[in-house]
Amino acid sequence: MIGDGEEKLESDSEHLPLSRQSYHVDVPHVRQMFNWDCGLACVLMVLRTVGIESHDIADLEKLCSTTSIWTVDLAYLLHKFSVNFSFLTVTVGVNPSYSAQSFYQEQLEDDTGRVVDLFARAINDGICIQCRSISVREISLLLFSGNCIAVALVDKTKLVSSWMVDRTVNYLNGTPEYMGHYIIICGFDAGTNEFEIRDPACSRKYERVTMECLDEARTSFGTDEDIILVSLDRTDGTKLSTNPRVL
Repeated sequence: MIGDGEEKLESDSEHLPLSRQSYHVDVPHVRQMFNWDCGLACVLMVLRTVGIESHDIADLEKLCSTTSIWTVDLAYLLHKFSVNFSFLTVTVGVNPSYSAQSFYQEQLEDDTGRVVDLFARAINDGICIQCRSISVREISLLLFSGNCIAVALVDKTKLVSSWMVDRTVNYLNGTPEYMGHYIIICGFDAGTNEFEIRDPACSRKYERVTMECLDEARTSFGTDEDIILVSLDRTDGTKLSTNPRVL
């Protein structure tokens, strides 16, 4: 499964095949409908990429049954559709220090029990969770394999696209506060050191961010460096489910 093992990936661009200095997966773009459902939009983008077309974001909302979305919720949604993935995070459970952040304050107490329970059940439910970090260089090499896209939690206030002009952030005394947001990472250009992303909050399909920008946005305090690495390789012979499984 993608992300398994501790083998260090070579990261320099000279280790990339000469025939592939840039690569992207043409992920369909899905806009979020509300200020809380960016994660559901990203799951829907994954489903459409792997050929599951029979559901919409409202269906995912019913399956998720909460408007306070954590990455583990997205992992369970993908698992219900038999999508092959690994969920990497530096925090298994809930970081109590987030209670001081305005983004988490309102829901953290109510969410903690549910989220901790989902993590505790994950192994028995067949969900691959690894407590570790992954570098942007490793992510770029996984993308170059042609068999991977990623759902990443980022700090939206630090996500600056070279084409992005309609960013909306909250400010406190002139300093942007943490704002959790999910995006799809679906390509990398070694020539420009830029990742191609799909941002459900943006009206444009194609967005690019620099390696440095993505690294800062996804390692910001509040993200737990959460990332779901989705395998597009079905060589194991298994079939994706067009209907969600009941856990």
